[in-house]
Amino acid sequence: MQFIDEAVIHVKAGDGGNGSAAFRREDGVPRGGPSGGDGGNGGSIVVVADPSLASLLDYKYRRHYTADRGEDGRNKDQYGAGGEDLVLRVPVGTMVYVETRSETVGEPEPEPDTEPETGTDLLADLAEPGARFVLARGGVGGRGNIHFKTPWNQAPHTAEPGTPGERRTVRLELKLLADVGLLGYPNVGKSTFISRVSRARPKVADYPFTTLVPNLGVVRLSDERSFVIADIPGLIEGASDGAGLGLQFLRHVERCRVLLHIVEATFTTGPDRSPLHDFDVINSELARYAPDLADKPQVVVLNKIDATASDDVDVHRSAFSARGVELLTMSAATGAGVTAVLERLWAQINRGK
Repeated sequence: MQFIDEAVIHVKAGDGGNGSAAFRREDGVPRGGPSGGDGGNGGSIVVVADPSLASLLDYKYRRHYTADRGEDGRNKDQYGAGGEDLVLRVPVGTMVYVETRSETVGEPEPEPDTEPETGTDLLADLAEPGARFVLARGGVGGRGNIHFKTPWNQAPHTAEPGTPGERRTVRLELKLLADVGLLGYPNVGKSTFISRVSRARPKVADYPFTTLVPNLGVVRLSDERSFVIADIPGLIEGASDGAGLGLQFLRHVERCRVLLHIVEATFTTGPDRSPLHDFDVINSELARYAPDLADKPQVVVLNKIDATASDDVDVHRSAFSARGVELLTMSAATGAGVTAVLERLWAQINRGK
């Protein structure tokens, strides 16, 4: 399934039905009087967080959504039926932003000096399964002439039209919900790690940026212990400014409770890199994108120890220790040290509970 984490859609709620101006014309009912019923309310458009969804793919190909209008009122005091609400299902973790000013049909244009709503105005954060938000409210049905009879006006011909439903253009943005987010340069072994500890099967290859979309996996330590881990596409220097794939996917790190920062020492992409250098660069990019990201708990692990000399491992461990950072070690390819890393992640996730 193609992963889509952002979409712009246009929604239009249903208009209210018109009220009826009708009169009774029945045998045995002299001077029957007004009998026009009210119009039904228009359907609203509601967005709901559905845990069975993992992408905004449906909203890439269909951008316009319209709810049913209310039925018009009829004679014999019959009210029109209300329009059915249109429910749009989105993944848990979807945020709804205003893309343009909300409006209803027939409203006057805003004054030139009116400050418009922008795409940064958050309308709803659907972070819990089943969370609901009304994107556009349906119009109200008009009153029929049964409401306008008075002692001095026994046969009113007055009935109200229904009001128009709201229309709105919104931006949907998905931020994955995971307990652990994987950080690191391309090709440090993040995809290999998540494929070993879960049933996720991301693409694994020996060239940079093999992971083009985030991957979610469930790690089960026992029958009662499990957590969700997210493999984020590799970050590089300048990611917070859009270099590589960073700006597109950094948002998915924001909701993770713990970060697993993977570094490695068997470099094939440049002689100036080192595990400590990569660690500093990635954390700098996190702080530039969102200052609170750099303060999230991190478990730092040196990967590919099966292809690294033990003396080099000791050197790297000492360098991190001088920074006050404990460096764990593992080989995602062989499984060495992986269990210890998972146990440390579990302890971090449950710290403070």
